[in-house]
Amino acid sequence: MFQWFIFFLIIQVIHFIGTWKLYVKAGRKSWEAIIPIYNAIVLMKIINRPTWWVILLFIPIINLLMFPVVWIETIRSFGKNSTIDSFLAVLTLGFYTYYINYLANANYVEDRSLKSRTELGEWVSSIVFAIVAATLVHTYFMQPYTIPTSSLEKSLLVGDFLFVSKFHYGARTPMTTIAAPMVHDSLPLVKSKSYFKKPQLPYFRIPGFQEIKRNEIVVFNWPVDTVRFFRDQSNIHIDKPIDKKSNYVKRCVGIAGDSLEIKDGYIYINGERTQLPDRAKPQYMHKVVTDGQQLSATALKRYNVTEGRFNGDYYMLNLTDKNAARLKNNPLVKSITKQIEPKGNYSAGFFPHNQQYAWSADNYGPIYIPEEGKTVELNAKSLPFYKRIIEEYEKNNLTINGDEIYINGKLTTTYTFKQNYYWMMGDNRHNSEDARFWGYVPFDHVVGKPVFIWFSWDSNEQGIGNKIRWERVFTTVHGNGKPVSYLYYFLGALVLWFGYSSYKKRKNAE
Repeated sequence: MFQWFIFFLIIQVIHFIGTWKLYVKAGRKSWEAIIPIYNAIVLMKIINRPTWWVILLFIPIINLLMFPVVWIETIRSFGKNSTIDSFLAVLTLGFYTYYINYLANANYVEDRSLKSRTELGEWVSSIVFAIVAATLVHTYFMQPYTIPTSSLEKSLLVGDFLFVSKFHYGARTPMTTIAAPMVHDSLPLVKSKSYFKKPQLPYFRIPGFQEIKRNEIVVFNWPVDTVRFFRDQSNIHIDKPIDKKSNYVKRCVGIAGDSLEIKDGYIYINGERTQLPDRAKPQYMHKVVTDGQQLSATALKRYNVTEGRFNGDYYMLNLTDKNAARLKNNPLVKSITKQIEPKGNYSAGFFPHNQQYAWSADNYGPIYIPEEGKTVELNAKSLPFYKRIIEEYEKNNLTINGDEIYINGKLTTTYTFKQNYYWMMGDNRHNSEDARFWGYVPFDHVVGKPVFIWFSWDSNEQGIGNKIRWERVFTTVHGNGKPVSYLYYFLGALVLWFGYSSYKKRKNAE
């Protein structure tokens, strides 16, 4: 933080040297150009722009869009209105004001018109502020998100388009300072990197309205992501900044401080089997043996089957417990067996990827989910769980010499966590790449809370009308009971708004 404070002071000095004469020409005092924040307020008065613009200059990412606007507005306030002047202001990163400040015979235009002199300029101005507004909403309030996989079937479906709230858990200010607005880690079409890794801002989160609750659905940056979002296999190992790692959405089944264990596919928290919300529909692969006949597509749809295959005399179907019990009563079905994998056979794919822990996807743990401020013992048995936390997530130097563990050069037998961690899993238990495979999610990787499905598209259906899942449009993500669509309420409000607007225009015209 000290380095950023020094950087901030240097920016103030650069601003003062390049503008103090301009402040004087505008009827202000030269010293007003060097006082942080106050100098920006005065500058807004000089360029005849609203004072609230100052706030935008201090919001990460938004300020990068606003600086060129302020540079252009400043030179125009001193008579430099040509296109070439505007280009020079932007291309020199604002240093064109030095030329105006010291060499150009520029006079302050107190009552200048704020309207652009050309149609192109007006168009560019409108586009810039539309981008600023959209980026502000996208970064700090609400982000659109698409469900790409079936890991949360049936709560969220492939093709659901969500609004993800940034303010529930607190909006995370961007750490990557130079990046294309409103895209993630890659640019559309060209599929090249959309950001520069440096400079990076320190992690900071605006206080939220609630903490992450157990069994809530959460969007987060995939902690172990080292591949491009578009899966460029020619260069798969890329060390990404936190806020440019791939976005994942899972259910937070365990929060900081919990002890979690999976027994025969069911999750136990602190020794008690967890009670999922009624909208959660955990699914498991089942072996369904028939009398040799195939089940019809209509029958499979009746049991809400979304994944499965037929292997001669049996099916492998992805079913909830409830639908498996219903299907068992079908006269064509001889037996149904849930495919539960026992403990005992070590697989390197499961976290913590250590031979001491021969766990499976269905019988896993127990495991402790780290909590900020809590201390754990470090030894050969516990270190596999916390090694990545210590080194990667909390940026310590960890070395091991035999049975001795050194953190930042000091011999230690304990470690105290610096932030909270969470355990994220998909409801589609046998088709979800989740925490069982890559471990904890740090709080600084949390993006937000999905709150609303504004559109839903089923690519497997035929015909545009059938592809739209109308019953899911404008429904809430969380809550109890069957989701209720608010589409007609929205359309009604829209009609009333347009009607009121038309009435106002007609009255004003009269």
